[in-house]
Amino acid sequence: MTLFVDTSVWSLALRRDAPADAPEVVALTAALRSGESLVTTGLVLQELLQGFAGPRARKQIIERFAAMPLIVPDRRDHVEAAELRNTCRRKGLQLGTIDALFAQLCTRHDLQMLTTDRDFRQAARHINLHVWPAPSPRH
Repeated sequence: MTLFVDTSVWSLALRRDAPADAPEVVALTAALRSGESLVTTGLVLQELLQGFAGPRARKQIIERFAAMPLIVPDRRDHVEAAELRNTCRRKGLQLGTIDALFAQLCTRHDLQMLTTDRDFRQAARHINLHVWPAPSPRH
């Protein structure tokens, strides 16, 4: 399954002062080394560029993301993201607008989300979202 890597994981992976042994960063590193299929969207790129200062960091982020396929949300994605967000809200979970769009893109394109954000794991209980790691098969 293709991975959609959330901003939270990229941010940890790109920070010099962050431990590189976080399970999500290890999984991202392994996926990159093995040539596993990764995709992103413009909002992840934008969030990263807004969070890192300086031209050097900007250049590195743009270069790293240049070869990665970019999923562009369309009108239907925005409509469905609103519905996902409303479904979560009815279940007592406040999923942010951008997070709802990320979840919708993962759902529509059958992507597994790699994230450190617990909200996605909680949302997956109520919507059709695959969050890494995949649940262990039950016997």
